[in-house]
Amino acid sequence: MCGRLNVIDDTLCLIVSEMLGIDFHTQTNTNLCPSENVATIIRPDKYTQLDASWGIQPSWSKQLLINAKSETVAEKPTFKSAFIGSRCLIPCTGWYEWKKQGRSKVKYSFTHKEHQPFFMAGVLFNPTSPQVITLTTTPNKDCAEIHNRMPVLIKPSEIAFWFNASPEQLSPLMMATENSNIAIEKVTQ
Repeated sequence: MCGRLNVIDDTLCLIVSEMLGIDFHTQTNTNLCPSENVATIIRPDKYTQLDASWGIQPSWSKQLLINAKSETVAEKPTFKSAFIGSRCLIPCTGWYEWKKQGRSKVKYSFTHKEHQPFFMAGVLFNPTSPQVITLTTTPNKDCAEIHNRMPVLIKPSEIAFWFNASPEQLSPLMMATENSNIAIEKVTQ
């Protein structure tokens, strides 16, 4: 998954606030980039908003890491302990991918067909200066036509399970979501 999110505040904030019983707030950013702050949801005792910088830079890496593969997040030393104890969700209105066509790249937007928020699975690091990475998985059929990865999307009915389950129990949630809820559109500028 490439590094751009789409966050539109008015509808997103209202739906997330009502759904989780919190005062969720964020600002519209239709091109949220790595290293920028993104609103996340954590659940120490109750659902809470925590703003975090998107990406981590471990000492062994020359670049900012913004994603982790869901297939290996529970095993990799960089992510394992955070995945066990610091899972989060990133509410957003969508994300972008680029597909190479000839010598150029074409931008595509991925949004919910029913204008609902997506809840991307994430992992938090560094509690004093929070940082977040998103989890990715093998794409569903439609998304695979554009990119070889897609975000792990947690359904609203699975949010409590995402926070309460053991890492071993989360395997079913770490797969691609069905195609029916994702609208894919070519972005023309």
